[in-house]
Amino acid sequence: MTFPTNRREFLRHLGLGTAVLPFVGNLPSLAAESSQKRKQRLVVVFSSNGVVQPNFWPDEEGDAFTLKESTSPLEPFKDRTLFLKGISNRVRGAGSGHMRGIGCLLTGVELNRGNQLGGSGPPAGWAGGISIDQEIKSHLLADPATRTRFGSLEFGVMVPDRADTWTRLAYAGPNKPVAPINDPYQMFAKLYGHTRDREQLASVLDEVREDLRKLSGIVSVEDRHLLEEHATFVREMESELSASHDERALAAPPDIEFGIPEADIPRLSRTQIDLMVAGFAADFARVATLQYSSATSQATMPWLGIDEKHHELSHEPDKNEAAQEKLTRINTWYCEQIAYLAKRLAETPEPGGEGSLLDNTTVVWTNELGKGNSHTMHDIPFVLIGEGLGFQMGRSLNFDRVPHNRLLLSLAHAFGHHIATFGHPDFCGDGPLAQLT
Repeated sequence: MTFPTNRREFLRHLGLGTAVLPFVGNLPSLAAESSQKRKQRLVVVFSSNGVVQPNFWPDEEGDAFTLKESTSPLEPFKDRTLFLKGISNRVRGAGSGHMRGIGCLLTGVELNRGNQLGGSGPPAGWAGGISIDQEIKSHLLADPATRTRFGSLEFGVMVPDRADTWTRLAYAGPNKPVAPINDPYQMFAKLYGHTRDREQLASVLDEVREDLRKLSGIVSVEDRHLLEEHATFVREMESELSASHDERALAAPPDIEFGIPEADIPRLSRTQIDLMVAGFAADFARVATLQYSSATSQATMPWLGIDEKHHELSHEPDKNEAAQEKLTRINTWYCEQIAYLAKRLAETPEPGGEGSLLDNTTVVWTNELGKGNSHTMHDIPFVLIGEGLGFQMGRSLNFDRVPHNRLLLSLAHAFGHHIATFGHPDFCGDGPLAQLT
Protein backbone atom coordinates (compact mmCIF):
# COMPACT_ATOMS: atom_id res chain seq x y z
CA MET A 1 0.00 0.00 0.00
CA THR A 2 1.32 3.50 -0.83
CA PHE A 3 0.62 6.35 1.56
CA PRO A 4 1.04 10.09 1.04
CA THR A 5 4.59 11.17 1.90
CA ASN A 6 3.40 14.36 3.60
CA ARG A 7 2.95 13.33 7.21
CA ARG A 8 -0.15 15.41 7.88
CA GLU A 9 -1.80 14.00 4.75
CA PHE A 10 -0.73 10.54 5.87
CA LEU A 11 -2.47 10.97 9.23
CA ARG A 12 -5.62 12.31 7.61
CA HIS A 13 -5.54 9.40 5.19
CA LEU A 14 -5.69 7.03 8.17
CA GLY A 15 -8.21 9.07 10.12
CA LEU A 16 -5.67 9.85 12.87
CA GLY A 17 -5.39 13.11 14.81
CA THR A 18 -2.45 15.50 14.48
CA ALA A 19 -1.57 14.94 18.15
CA VAL A 20 0.31 11.84 17.02
CA LEU A 21 2.43 13.88 14.58
CA PRO A 22 5.48 14.10 16.91
CA PHE A 23 5.69 10.29 16.86
CA VAL A 24 5.86 9.90 13.07
CA GLY A 25 8.58 12.43 12.22
CA ASN A 26 11.35 9.83 12.26
CA LEU A 27 9.65 6.93 10.52
CA PRO A 28 11.77 5.99 7.48
CA SER A 29 8.84 4.63 5.47
CA LEU A 30 7.18 8.07 5.52
CA ALA A 31 10.23 9.93 4.25
CA ALA A 32 10.00 11.28 0.73
CA GLU A 33 12.30 9.68 -1.82
CA SER A 34 14.36 12.87 -2.08
CA SER A 35 14.99 13.00 1.68
CA GLN A 36 16.86 9.71 1.82
CA LYS A 37 20.21 11.49 1.50
CA ARG A 38 22.39 11.61 4.58
CA LYS A 39 21.11 13.77 7.40
CA GLN A 40 23.38 16.43 8.88
CA ARG A 41 22.99 18.13 12.23
CA LEU A 42 24.70 20.97 14.08
CA VAL A 43 24.75 21.66 17.82
CA VAL A 44 26.40 24.77 19.25
CA VAL A 45 27.15 24.57 22.98
CA PHE A 46 28.07 27.79 24.78
CA SER A 47 29.82 28.25 28.12
CA SER A 48 31.28 31.52 29.33
CA ASN A 49 34.09 33.52 30.94
CA GLY A 50 36.94 32.00 28.94
CA VAL A 51 39.17 29.08 29.89
CA VAL A 52 42.45 28.41 31.67
CA GLN A 53 44.35 27.99 28.44
CA PRO A 54 47.31 25.87 29.65
CA ASN A 55 44.78 23.36 30.99
CA PHE A 56 42.61 23.44 27.90
CA TRP A 57 44.56 23.42 24.62
CA PRO A 58 46.68 20.43 23.57
CA ASP A 59 50.40 21.20 23.36
CA GLU A 60 50.78 19.20 20.16
CA GLU A 61 49.45 19.79 16.65
CA GLY A 62 48.21 17.13 14.30
CA ASP A 63 46.67 13.76 15.13
CA ALA A 64 49.08 12.84 17.96
CA PHE A 65 47.91 15.07 20.79
CA THR A 66 47.15 14.70 24.48
CA LEU A 67 44.00 16.02 26.10
CA LYS A 68 44.50 18.47 28.94
CA GLU A 69 42.59 18.39 32.23
CA SER A 70 39.69 20.61 31.14
CA THR A 71 38.99 18.48 28.07
CA SER A 72 39.89 15.05 29.49
CA PRO A 73 36.20 13.93 29.57
CA LEU A 74 36.41 13.79 25.75
CA GLU A 75 38.95 10.94 25.85
CA PRO A 76 36.38 8.35 24.61
CA PHE A 77 35.77 10.61 21.60
CA LYS A 78 39.33 11.80 21.01
CA ASP A 79 39.44 10.39 17.47
CA ARG A 80 36.18 12.23 16.73
CA THR A 81 37.30 15.57 18.21
CA LEU A 82 38.84 18.58 16.46
CA PHE A 83 40.59 21.40 18.37
CA LEU A 84 40.78 24.76 16.57
CA LYS A 85 43.22 27.03 18.38
CA GLY A 86 44.02 30.48 17.03
CA ILE A 87 40.49 31.43 15.95
CA SER A 88 39.79 35.07 16.83
CA ASN A 89 36.64 37.14 17.12
CA ARG A 90 37.81 40.25 15.27
CA VAL A 91 34.48 42.07 15.39
CA ARG A 92 34.65 45.35 17.30
CA GLY A 93 32.28 48.30 17.75
CA ALA A 94 29.76 49.00 20.50
CA GLY A 95 29.55 47.03 23.72
CA SER A 96 31.95 45.54 26.24
CA GLY A 97 34.11 42.51 25.56
CA HIS A 98 31.61 40.12 27.13
CA MET A 99 28.70 41.68 25.20
CA ARG A 100 30.51 41.48 21.86
CA GLY A 101 31.85 38.09 22.84
CA ILE A 102 28.41 36.47 22.95
CA GLY A 103 26.51 38.79 20.60
CA CYS A 104 29.04 38.54 17.74
CA LEU A 105 30.02 34.91 18.37
CA LEU A 106 27.52 33.30 16.00
CA THR A 107 26.59 36.40 14.00
CA GLY A 108 30.07 37.60 13.05
CA VAL A 109 28.82 41.18 12.87
CA GLU A 110 28.82 44.23 15.13
CA LEU A 111 26.29 44.94 17.83
CA ASN A 112 23.94 47.77 17.04
CA ARG A 113 24.12 50.88 19.18
CA GLY A 114 21.66 50.75 22.05
CA ASN A 115 21.11 51.59 25.69
CA GLN A 116 22.81 48.59 27.31
CA LEU A 117 25.99 49.74 28.98
CA GLY A 118 28.74 47.24 29.70
CA GLY A 119 32.05 47.59 31.53
CA SER A 120 33.64 49.38 28.58
CA GLY A 121 32.84 50.57 25.08
CA PRO A 122 29.84 52.56 23.83
CA PRO A 123 26.36 51.39 24.89
CA ALA A 124 25.10 48.57 22.70
CA GLY A 125 21.92 46.80 21.72
CA TRP A 126 21.23 43.56 19.90
CA ALA A 127 23.44 42.03 17.22
CA GLY A 128 23.14 43.46 13.72
CA GLY A 129 22.69 40.18 11.86
CA ILE A 130 21.44 36.60 11.83
CA SER A 131 23.40 33.90 13.68
CA ILE A 132 24.91 30.98 11.78
CA ASP A 133 22.63 28.41 13.43
CA GLN A 134 19.55 30.29 12.24
CA GLU A 135 21.10 30.86 8.80
CA ILE A 136 21.61 27.11 8.43
CA LYS A 137 18.13 26.45 9.80
CA SER A 138 16.63 28.68 7.08
CA HIS A 139 18.70 26.91 4.44
CA LEU A 140 17.44 23.50 5.57
CA LEU A 141 13.81 24.60 5.86
CA ALA A 142 13.88 25.90 2.27
CA ASP A 143 14.37 22.36 0.91
CA PRO A 144 11.53 19.83 1.39
CA ALA A 145 14.16 17.08 1.63
CA THR A 146 15.70 18.64 4.75
CA ARG A 147 12.66 20.40 6.22
CA THR A 148 11.80 19.49 9.81
CA ARG A 149 9.02 20.39 12.20
CA PHE A 150 10.91 23.09 14.13
CA GLY A 151 14.06 23.68 12.11
CA SER A 152 16.03 24.47 15.25
CA LEU A 153 15.72 24.05 19.00
CA GLU A 154 17.21 26.46 21.54
CA PHE A 155 18.00 24.93 24.93
CA GLY A 156 19.13 26.83 28.01
CA VAL A 157 20.64 25.79 31.31
CA MET A 158 20.72 28.44 34.06
CA VAL A 159 20.29 31.29 31.58
CA PRO A 160 19.21 34.32 33.65
CA ASP A 161 15.55 35.27 33.39
CA ARG A 162 16.13 38.59 31.64
CA ALA A 163 16.52 39.69 28.03
CA ASP A 164 19.68 41.62 27.20
CA THR A 165 22.80 41.31 25.07
CA TRP A 166 24.59 39.18 27.68
CA THR A 167 21.86 36.50 27.67
CA ARG A 168 21.25 35.93 23.95
CA LEU A 169 23.36 33.72 21.70
CA ALA A 170 21.10 33.08 18.68
CA TYR A 171 19.56 35.67 16.35
CA ALA A 172 16.85 35.22 13.71
CA GLY A 173 18.03 38.47 12.10
CA PRO A 174 19.19 41.98 13.03
CA ASN A 175 17.70 42.97 16.40
CA LYS A 176 15.89 39.60 16.58
CA PRO A 177 17.36 37.63 19.50
CA VAL A 178 16.07 34.09 20.01
CA ALA A 179 15.38 33.19 23.63
CA PRO A 180 16.54 29.76 24.82
CA ILE A 181 14.14 27.56 26.77
CA ASN A 182 15.50 26.98 30.26
CA ASP A 183 12.74 24.78 31.61
CA PRO A 184 12.68 21.13 30.40
CA TYR A 185 8.94 21.03 31.05
CA GLN A 186 8.43 23.90 28.59
CA MET A 187 10.69 22.23 26.04
CA PHE A 188 8.77 18.97 26.47
CA ALA A 189 5.53 20.87 25.90
CA LYS A 190 6.99 22.49 22.77
CA LEU A 191 8.06 19.12 21.35
CA TYR A 192 4.90 17.18 22.18
CA GLY A 193 2.23 19.86 22.33
CA HIS A 194 1.48 19.12 25.96
CA THR A 195 0.19 22.23 27.73
CA ARG A 196 -1.58 20.92 30.80
CA ASP A 197 -0.71 22.44 34.15
CA ARG A 198 2.32 20.68 35.56
CA GLU A 199 0.53 20.24 38.87
CA GLN A 200 -1.88 17.93 37.05
CA LEU A 201 0.58 16.28 34.69
CA ALA A 202 -1.17 13.67 32.58
CA SER A 203 0.55 11.60 29.98
CA VAL A 204 0.80 12.76 26.39
CA LEU A 205 0.37 9.08 25.59
CA ASP A 206 -3.16 9.13 27.04
CA GLU A 207 -4.21 11.35 24.13
CA VAL A 208 -2.55 9.34 21.37
CA ARG A 209 -2.55 5.75 22.63
CA GLU A 210 -5.34 4.58 20.32
CA ASP A 211 -3.84 6.35 17.30
CA LEU A 212 -0.44 4.80 18.03
CA ARG A 213 -2.07 1.37 18.23
CA LYS A 214 -3.66 1.85 14.79
CA LEU A 215 -0.41 3.17 13.36
CA SER A 216 1.64 0.27 14.73
CA GLY A 217 -0.64 -2.19 12.98
CA ILE A 218 0.14 -0.91 9.47
CA VAL A 219 3.73 0.34 9.45
CA SER A 220 6.89 -1.74 8.99
CA VAL A 221 8.60 -3.68 11.78
CA GLU A 222 11.38 -1.06 11.86
CA ASP A 223 8.85 1.77 12.15
CA ARG A 224 6.97 -0.09 14.88
CA HIS A 225 10.20 -0.45 16.87
CA LEU A 226 10.90 3.28 16.54
CA LEU A 227 7.36 4.13 17.69
CA GLU A 228 7.81 1.92 20.76
CA GLU A 229 11.18 3.48 21.59
CA HIS A 230 9.80 7.00 21.28
CA ALA A 231 6.75 6.22 23.40
CA THR A 232 9.01 4.71 26.07
CA PHE A 233 11.17 7.85 26.11
CA VAL A 234 8.10 10.09 26.45
CA ARG A 235 6.75 7.98 29.30
CA GLU A 236 10.08 8.03 31.17
CA MET A 237 10.60 11.76 30.59
CA GLU A 238 7.13 12.56 31.92
CA SER A 239 7.89 10.58 35.07
CA GLU A 240 11.24 12.34 35.50
CA LEU A 241 9.80 15.82 34.99
CA SER A 242 6.96 15.12 37.41
CA ALA A 243 9.34 13.74 40.06
CA SER A 244 11.81 16.60 39.70
CA HIS A 245 8.99 19.13 40.05
CA ASP A 246 7.84 17.46 43.28
CA GLU A 247 11.39 17.44 44.64
CA ARG A 248 11.94 21.10 43.81
CA ALA A 249 8.82 22.01 45.75
CA LEU A 250 10.51 20.58 48.85
CA ALA A 251 14.01 21.85 48.09
CA ALA A 252 15.88 24.96 49.12
CA PRO A 253 14.59 28.32 47.83
CA PRO A 254 15.54 28.92 44.19
CA ASP A 255 18.45 31.10 43.22
CA ILE A 256 17.14 34.59 42.42
CA GLU A 257 18.97 34.82 39.09
CA PHE A 258 18.35 31.35 37.71
CA GLY A 259 14.91 30.54 39.15
CA ILE A 260 15.80 27.07 40.49
CA PRO A 261 18.19 25.79 43.18
CA GLU A 262 21.69 25.81 41.67
CA ALA A 263 22.36 22.36 43.09
CA ASP A 264 19.72 21.07 40.66
CA ILE A 265 21.69 22.27 37.61
CA PRO A 266 23.45 18.94 36.85
CA ARG A 267 20.13 17.10 36.57
CA LEU A 268 18.66 19.96 34.53
CA SER A 269 21.61 19.75 32.13
CA ARG A 270 21.22 16.02 31.58
CA THR A 271 17.47 16.36 31.05
CA GLN A 272 17.92 19.07 28.42
CA ILE A 273 20.50 16.94 26.61
CA ASP A 274 18.20 13.92 26.69
CA LEU A 275 15.40 16.01 25.20
CA MET A 276 17.71 17.30 22.48
CA VAL A 277 18.83 13.81 21.49
CA ALA A 278 15.23 12.61 21.43
CA GLY A 279 14.31 15.60 19.27
CA PHE A 280 17.04 14.67 16.80
CA ALA A 281 16.00 11.01 16.78
CA ALA A 282 12.43 12.11 16.00
CA ASP A 283 13.75 14.52 13.34
CA PHE A 284 12.08 17.51 14.99
CA ALA A 285 15.10 19.65 14.07
CA ARG A 286 18.62 19.36 12.69
CA VAL A 287 20.05 22.44 14.37
CA ALA A 288 20.22 23.17 18.09
CA THR A 289 21.94 25.44 20.57
CA LEU A 290 22.64 24.59 24.20
CA GLN A 291 23.46 27.72 26.18
CA TYR A 292 24.92 27.43 29.68
CA SER A 293 24.20 30.63 31.60
CA SER A 294 25.26 33.84 29.85
CA ALA A 295 28.22 36.10 29.20
CA THR A 296 29.62 37.18 32.58
CA SER A 297 27.96 34.14 34.15
CA GLN A 298 27.44 34.68 37.87
CA ALA A 299 26.71 31.03 38.54
CA THR A 300 28.13 29.30 41.57
CA MET A 301 28.58 25.56 41.40
CA PRO A 302 27.97 24.04 44.83
CA TRP A 303 27.95 20.50 43.40
CA LEU A 304 31.64 21.12 42.59
CA GLY A 305 32.36 22.65 45.98
CA ILE A 306 32.67 26.12 44.40
CA ASP A 307 30.79 28.91 46.16
CA GLU A 308 32.40 31.86 44.36
CA LYS A 309 30.68 33.27 41.30
CA HIS A 310 32.18 32.11 38.02
CA HIS A 311 32.67 35.62 36.61
CA GLU A 312 34.44 36.85 39.72
CA LEU A 313 36.75 33.84 39.69
CA SER A 314 37.56 34.42 36.03
CA HIS A 315 38.94 37.88 36.86
CA GLU A 316 41.48 36.57 39.33
CA PRO A 317 45.11 36.82 38.15
CA ASP A 318 46.93 33.78 36.79
CA LYS A 319 49.10 33.66 39.92
CA ASN A 320 46.03 32.86 42.04
CA GLU A 321 46.45 29.10 41.83
CA ALA A 322 43.32 28.34 43.84
CA ALA A 323 41.18 30.35 41.41
CA GLN A 324 42.87 28.71 38.41
CA GLU A 325 42.15 25.28 39.85
CA LYS A 326 38.48 26.14 40.39
CA LEU A 327 38.13 27.58 36.89
CA THR A 328 39.68 24.42 35.48
CA ARG A 329 37.20 22.36 37.49
CA ILE A 330 34.30 24.45 36.12
CA ASN A 331 35.38 23.95 32.51
CA THR A 332 35.95 20.25 33.14
CA TRP A 333 32.34 20.02 34.30
CA TYR A 334 31.16 21.77 31.15
CA CYS A 335 33.25 19.31 29.14
CA GLU A 336 31.58 16.45 30.99
CA GLN A 337 28.25 17.73 29.69
CA ILE A 338 29.65 17.78 26.15
CA ALA A 339 30.93 14.23 26.62
CA TYR A 340 27.50 13.13 27.87
CA LEU A 341 25.88 14.70 24.79
CA ALA A 342 28.39 12.91 22.53
CA LYS A 343 27.76 9.62 24.35
CA ARG A 344 23.98 9.92 23.99
CA LEU A 345 24.32 10.75 20.30
CA ALA A 346 26.77 7.89 19.76
CA GLU A 347 24.55 5.30 21.42
CA THR A 348 21.40 6.38 19.53
CA PRO A 349 21.02 4.66 16.13
CA GLU A 350 20.24 6.83 13.14
CA PRO A 351 16.57 6.12 12.33
CA GLY A 352 16.29 4.70 8.85
CA GLY A 353 20.02 4.96 8.24
CA GLU A 354 23.35 3.51 9.19
CA GLY A 355 25.47 4.32 12.21
CA SER A 356 24.55 6.62 15.07
CA LEU A 357 23.31 10.18 15.48
CA LEU A 358 26.88 11.26 16.26
CA ASP A 359 27.97 10.02 12.82
CA ASN A 360 25.70 12.69 11.33
CA THR A 361 26.07 15.43 13.97
CA THR A 362 28.80 17.94 14.74
CA VAL A 363 28.85 19.53 18.19
CA VAL A 364 30.67 22.88 18.43
CA TRP A 365 31.68 23.88 21.97
CA THR A 366 32.62 27.54 22.26
CA ASN A 367 32.88 30.57 24.55
CA GLU A 368 32.63 34.35 24.39
CA LEU A 369 36.25 34.87 25.50
CA GLY A 370 39.57 33.16 25.13
CA LYS A 371 40.64 34.06 28.67
CA GLY A 372 38.55 35.65 31.38
CA ASN A 373 40.95 37.95 33.19
CA SER A 374 42.31 39.53 30.00
CA HIS A 375 39.00 39.61 28.10
CA THR A 376 40.88 38.52 25.00
CA MET A 377 38.90 37.35 22.02
CA HIS A 378 41.90 35.60 20.51
CA ASP A 379 42.14 31.83 20.90
CA ILE A 380 38.38 31.61 21.36
CA PRO A 381 37.63 28.01 22.40
CA PHE A 382 36.30 26.08 19.43
CA VAL A 383 36.17 22.33 19.97
CA LEU A 384 34.23 20.16 17.51
CA ILE A 385 32.99 16.61 18.13
CA GLY A 386 31.32 14.26 15.62
CA GLU A 387 31.42 13.62 11.87
CA GLY A 388 28.22 15.35 10.81
CA LEU A 389 29.88 18.03 8.69
CA GLY A 390 32.50 15.92 6.96
CA PHE A 391 35.49 17.56 8.66
CA GLN A 392 38.63 15.52 9.32
CA MET A 393 38.43 14.79 13.04
CA GLY A 394 40.94 13.49 15.58
CA ARG A 395 43.27 16.47 15.21
CA SER A 396 44.55 19.57 16.98
CA LEU A 397 44.99 22.52 14.62
CA ASN A 398 46.68 25.85 15.29
CA PHE A 399 45.77 28.94 13.27
CA ASP A 400 47.30 32.41 13.26
CA ARG A 401 44.51 34.64 14.54
CA VAL A 402 42.11 33.62 11.77
CA PRO A 403 38.79 35.54 11.97
CA HIS A 404 36.04 33.34 13.29
CA ASN A 405 33.79 34.44 10.41
CA ARG A 406 35.70 31.97 8.24
CA LEU A 407 34.77 29.15 10.62
CA LEU A 408 31.13 30.22 10.49
CA LEU A 409 31.36 30.13 6.69
CA SER A 410 32.82 26.63 6.94
CA LEU A 411 29.79 25.46 8.91
CA ALA A 412 27.42 26.84 6.28
CA HIS A 413 29.37 25.35 3.37
CA ALA A 414 29.42 21.94 5.09
CA PHE A 415 25.62 21.97 4.78
CA GLY A 416 25.87 22.77 1.08
CA HIS A 417 24.98 26.43 1.75
CA HIS A 418 27.68 28.09 -0.36
CA ILE A 419 27.37 31.71 0.72
CA ALA A 420 30.30 34.00 -0.14
CA THR A 421 30.42 35.86 3.18
CA PHE A 422 28.84 35.68 6.59
CA GLY A 423 28.64 38.51 9.09
CA HIS A 424 31.20 41.24 8.49
CA PRO A 425 32.51 40.69 4.93
CA ASP A 426 35.94 42.14 5.77
CA PHE A 427 36.63 39.13 8.01
CA CYS A 428 35.68 36.44 5.50
CA GLY A 429 39.07 36.63 3.79
CA ASP A 430 39.76 33.54 1.70
CA GLY A 431 36.45 31.92 2.56
CA PRO A 432 35.94 28.67 4.50
CA LEU A 433 38.86 27.06 6.32
CA ALA A 434 40.37 24.56 3.90
CA GLN A 435 42.25 22.85 6.76
CA LEU A 436 39.04 21.36 8.17
CA THR A 437 38.53 18.80 5.40
